[in-house]
Amino acid sequence: MRLYKKEGTTVHILSFPGEDVEKGDYLLVESKDKKKALVLQVIDVQYANVPGILDELLRESPEDERIKGEDFDPLGVMSHIAYIQDVCLLVCKIRASIEDGRLTQWSSWLPSRSSSVIKKLSVGSLFSLVNLCGDLPVVVGETKDGAELKIDAQCLDGKLNIVTGKKETGKSHLSKLLALSLIDHGAGVVVFDLNGEYAGLEYNADGKKNAYKGKIHVLTPGQNFRVSLAQLNLRVMLNILIHALHLPGTSAREFRRIWRLLDERGALNLHELGEAIRSWQCNSHVRDALFSRYYALVNSGFFSDNLAQTISLDDFLYMVRVGGAVVVNLKDTSSIDRQIVVEFVLGKLVELLTNWKLRAVFLFAEEAHLYLRETYWDDIVTRMRHLGVFTTFITNQPDTIRESIYRQADNIFLFNFTNEHDLETVSRAARVDAETVKSIAHDLPPQHCLVLGRAVKDFPIVVKVRALNVKTMGQTRLFFSQKSSSASTFPTARATA
Repeated sequence: MRLYKKEGTTVHILSFPGEDVEKGDYLLVESKDKKKALVLQVIDVQYANVPGILDELLRESPEDERIKGEDFDPLGVMSHIAYIQDVCLLVCKIRASIEDGRLTQWSSWLPSRSSSVIKKLSVGSLFSLVNLCGDLPVVVGETKDGAELKIDAQCLDGKLNIVTGKKETGKSHLSKLLALSLIDHGAGVVVFDLNGEYAGLEYNADGKKNAYKGKIHVLTPGQNFRVSLAQLNLRVMLNILIHALHLPGTSAREFRRIWRLLDERGALNLHELGEAIRSWQCNSHVRDALFSRYYALVNSGFFSDNLAQTISLDDFLYMVRVGGAVVVNLKDTSSIDRQIVVEFVLGKLVELLTNWKLRAVFLFAEEAHLYLRETYWDDIVTRMRHLGVFTTFITNQPDTIRESIYRQADNIFLFNFTNEHDLETVSRAARVDAETVKSIAHDLPPQHCLVLGRAVKDFPIVVKVRALNVKTMGQTRLFFSQKSSSASTFPTARATA
């Protein structure tokens, strides 16, 4: 390999036949005395644009059209021409420099074209240089050259993470892996599970109980997850009414007075709330607005006056604080009820964290754009982040996440995207150049992801995500499947006379 040119942070290198280099590989450019070196990453492989190469290709006839005979090459140039035709141009990005054995993220040093030595840098050697794995390892998977990628769980602590890629590439699988790894290290996790994919984490693939039995608590709204009005404070209830049920401001002010009156009487329940609204002296339009929201709360099935049917979310969050997960199963929940539940859970988290009843919690939000109100995006990554809610967003629609979120993301786990608009959206992340995202992510195979950010010390790494021995949930139900039950297993309709 030979240096060709450098433009900004982009370095072009000539690669000759027999030198096996692919996208995502790392190269080391060393000075002759080996005191300085550049760490480069290949983001694209092209054919070298050698002058006259097009003429030579056009002169050559296809194999089956050649005239029978013997080629006469007295000067022996044909082999050299064929050799030159296969020369590749490696488009590389400078990731770091090494000076006197110290690794730095910047460099003003320009290596020599003639005397520099260029060689492949194995991922294992790169890991040793950057000291990637810390005291709390999370095994993500395996790199192309067989090195095991271990990131430090502390690189997820206090950070904003995004897992994105098109559907069926392995996003949810990776998020489960991260969640279980955090549990292994004694962290508390809360999951907003939109498709019921996390309900089987405490079972192995064969259905047997695993080490997570008793640590995973699946709460389904309206079934084993109901709360009483007494468990809510006024701020959380107003958030539910205003943001989930769109209660106007005038009606919200009247509701505040009703709530405080019931709270003083010690009568905060659905029945008393309905009676208070019925007898409240106010405008009829305000009363109608309050009644419509009241019936929405009742019909959601999430609130109950029967204390035997209710649970305390505080107790579950307290149980998982030293290693466990509360999975809020939103699979069969309507859009409005989903927002009610999310507002309650987030409000409860803020309350417990503010009062230091919880130290911190890792929140995994699957397809968050379907239930998080617009103003919550910035709230989660600013105020809630400082309180101790560390969020991981999982989505296959990257354009639903605001650009400001990408710019604040500490780690991005990027799976395959072929849509240029999606790639353009993700490339706005502040911790990586756009060319790397657009080039490498476009060619990622399934179950492979490009890890970007603090977790890999800002050295983008392509990794094949390791398998998990847990019960897989949330698969797409197929009609044409070899494993589908035969039609005879379904009852047949009887003809009536």
